[in-house]
Amino acid sequence: MEEQRDEKLWELAKRRAEFHDSLRGFLITVIILWGIWYLTAGRRGINTDLPWPIWPTFFLGVWLFSKYIRAYKTDKNTLAEKEYEKLKNGGR
Repeated sequence: MEEQRDEKLWELAKRRAEFHDSLRGFLITVIILWGIWYLTAGRRGINTDLPWPIWPTFFLGVWLFSKYIRAYKTDKNTLAEKEYEKLKNGGR
């Protein structure tokens, strides 16, 4: 007999699994970008300014951090329920 799923837990599990997939993709992408930079300019000391992979690494990191927050630090339904209860009880 099939067990009933709790929909809130199922959504949370999907967000966390998506975050883990994104983390793997981030690491692979960043390693490839830094490897390209190292093989083309890094080891020869060309372009002594900031290495160009720092920019995609930074922006992908911001994107990954937002996925982390969504997966592990916030539950919009729970936050909405808490706010509703606070308003219902006359709190501001």
